[in-house]
Amino acid sequence: MEHRRLGRSGLMVSEISYGNWITHGSQVAEDSAAACVRAALDAGVTTFDTADVYAGGRAEEVLGRALKGERRDGLEIFSKVYWPMGEGRNDRGLSRKHIVRGCEDSLRRLGTDYLDLYQAHRFDYAAPLEETLRAFDDLVRQGKVLYVGVSEWRADEIERAVRIADDMGFDRLVSNQPRYNMVWRVIESAVVPASVREGLGQIVWSPIEQGVLTGKYLPGQAPPAGSRATDPNGGASDIAHLVSDDELLHRVQRLKPVAEEVGLSMAALAVAWVLQNPAVSSAIIGASRPEQVRDNVRAAGVVLSPDVMSRIDEILGDKVERDPARTVSPAVRP
Repeated sequence: MEHRRLGRSGLMVSEISYGNWITHGSQVAEDSAAACVRAALDAGVTTFDTADVYAGGRAEEVLGRALKGERRDGLEIFSKVYWPMGEGRNDRGLSRKHIVRGCEDSLRRLGTDYLDLYQAHRFDYAAPLEETLRAFDDLVRQGKVLYVGVSEWRADEIERAVRIADDMGFDRLVSNQPRYNMVWRVIESAVVPASVREGLGQIVWSPIEQGVLTGKYLPGQAPPAGSRATDPNGGASDIAHLVSDDELLHRVQRLKPVAEEVGLSMAALAVAWVLQNPAVSSAIIGASRPEQVRDNVRAAGVVLSPDVMSRIDEILGDKVERDPARTVSPAVRP
């Protein structure tokens, strides 16, 4: 496993990290989840990403139990805060109250006394940015959080936060966690340049586009049984538009010879593709079975030639989404 610096910080993270967004605590039994974590550890993965909202807190609990007994200093454990965790008015967003309480709850569920990285899961238009950044900085000063980052923030929001942090002497943001893959490249024109200027690394999620880039969804055919597209509790509605796009699925099938040429599965090729971007510090993989972890981590250290990268672009053509306006946070707190 290769490791990379997280932005311009001194923190090293595994270039492939393990995340449990739609699996632990909901879609996958705990023993299977623990087996996936063990497979990641055995492959050299040291970075684990979760969030309080995943499975209503259960994902953090499952991950904490799966990592129990591991040397804490050898791991990088990330979590996030923003989405609703209760029915109360202050059980959501990026107010000081919700951030501080959210951190305490995440630490308890994960069974650790600090988070390596705590991330704002979306931008909160209802909270003063100064309040949000001061709350994060207080957690850093208390030793409960070592670094702070954001997820799915726009370029101008990142730049405003960095300016405020500099003016007020707060800890700077070190990372952004966006969706990024072969067909979803909305961060490339604005978010990545701003992040590079300000020293943020990208910890990208959905490198295989929620399974679409594995090639398992075939044009004109029903999704395979047991896939995410057939699981109402696993986000089937989130990818319905993708698995019904026959033109996209046809083009994905044309990537198979490319994957075979470089000796990778379709999934590993997709993970390797995002890692070719030097702005990416780590690519988050998820899994419901250990063999999926073992396959995905084969992307570590892979260098794809310019010819391979060009052929991927040619095959996908106009099915690639590049509009930076597609990076959005809720206009009002959910």
